[in-house]
Amino acid sequence: MDRSALTPDDVRSFTPGTFPGDLGIEPLEIENDRAKGRIVVDRRHLHPGVYVHGGVWTGLADTVAAWATFRNIPPGHDFTTIELKLNVFAAGLPGDELGATAEPLHVGRRTAVLKVEVERIRDGGEPRLAAHFSVTQLVLARRA
Repeated sequence: MDRSALTPDDVRSFTPGTFPGDLGIEPLEIENDRAKGRIVVDRRHLHPGVYVHGGVWTGLADTVAAWATFRNIPPGHDFTTIELKLNVFAAGLPGDELGATAEPLHVGRRTAVLKVEVERIRDGGEPRLAAHFSVTQLVLARRA
């Protein structure tokens, strides 16, 4: 599969049974300049204190960043995350919608750097910036 033209339908076809699929991450939009996805928080996303687990915030942001990365690296290449940073500004609770938007900041021959902003919508209210995530990807020729 040529992932440089990755679409939400492509993602839906291969995510069942994967970590992003198990988290319930839904692809909304995948373009060269951005990718968007979301989850609706349920019990599986919570830590014992009943708030969204840090791994869920990270998993959502890293997954959406991956979709944008695929659209920006050459065919026949893949990548792996080499650095990431997450800041969470607002807690997530069951029923909240967490929407992530990833945008490339730098795409070079060997690295790609992306930012992801995660907004929280609670009870049908206005979106609130809830987290900021940045990630550096190492671009690699795909192994045969």
